[in-house]
Amino acid sequence: MRIMDHPVLGPMTPRREVEFFFEGRKMKGMEGEPIAAALMAMGIRVLRRSKWYGQPRGIFCAIGLCTDCMVVVDRVPNVRSCATPLREGMDIRMQLTSDGMRTLR
Repeated sequence: MRIMDHPVLGPMTPRREVEFFFEGRKMKGMEGEPIAAALMAMGIRVLRRSKWYGQPRGIFCAIGLCTDCMVVVDRVPNVRSCATPLREGMDIRMQLTSDGMRTLR
């Protein structure tokens, strides 16, 4: 589900649909939209796990200030998904901790 006509921002401009991968699964999103928005539209809410207890984290501030939405994009860790535009073919992986590691302590 996407917001196409926002009550404050107005109508969203049409964008080209692109394919990307999340955890190896092919998905579709709108080119240029934040990665987090594309994942939310596909039903993905958990983007990483907390460092010490492995608790699920997703979008919190949605403006790039916190670290809750960090993912690994094309093998680069610590990418803020709420502030990074989606592009064709991205390989996005869940980041298990805020320090870029894929394993819990």
